[in-house]
Amino acid sequence: MTTVSYDRPATFRIGRVFGDTFNVLGRNLGLCIGLGAIFSGVPTFLYQYFVGSRVEAAIASAESGAAVAPPEFNGTYVLTGVFFFVVYMVLASILQAALVRATIQDLNGQQATFADALSRAVTMIVPIIGLSVLVYLGVGFASLLLLIPGIYLLVRWSVAVPVLVQEQPGVLASMKRSSELTAGNRWRILGLLVIVFVALWVMQLVLGLLSLAIVPLLGTVVATGVAAMLSAVLSGIISIAVAVSYVELRYVKEGTDVKELAEIFA
Repeated sequence: MTTVSYDRPATFRIGRVFGDTFNVLGRNLGLCIGLGAIFSGVPTFLYQYFVGSRVEAAIASAESGAAVAPPEFNGTYVLTGVFFFVVYMVLASILQAALVRATIQDLNGQQATFADALSRAVTMIVPIIGLSVLVYLGVGFASLLLLIPGIYLLVRWSVAVPVLVQEQPGVLASMKRSSELTAGNRWRILGLLVIVFVALWVMQLVLGLLSLAIVPLLGTVVATGVAAMLSAVLSGIISIAVAVSYVELRYVKEGTDVKELAEIFA
């Protein structure tokens, strides 16, 4: 594989980010599917199947005329919810960090490997979770005050994870670095995020309808598994697009070649 060659762009280009995103995905489809299956697909399947089985049992009980007790919101229920949220955060952070690492390795012309991507992700798991929590809290709190500040912070910190994974400056420094890299291109980044989230929303809607259609043909278990895997792939696309955006911003702001990017922060 040869190093990707770029001439320095004047502005952040949405079209090229999309093109590079799907090029990276195509060259590393097995890696992306494997990571997505382990850290998103399987956990999502188990959770959805568990919830679905309880819903089906409740419906069956209601149809049979049996009394259905309402769910109890006790301490066990709350602790279970917290447990699943923590597990989700850990797995999502590992997946995002691994895909960011694999994307940058690929754009550098190197062969992205499962071992390298996973090793970097596990090494960075604690700061990645800390960064994710701070971003979620910051964006969430700002959104409660008014939607626009929340969107602004989301765009401002949009490449904080790739910065942390590749440059490793620390959590707060990564947020500051992301703010510096996105300055001057935030409208374009917002446009990219809007396009991506709308496209994924449409895909999720289609997947939901597809799941309902194939349940009678394949059964609940298979249909849930297919939907979970496709959802994992879509989540992976977001992580790859964010990593590509980070690299594109480095070109725009600093003129850093992909090869130089890898040599400086190897």
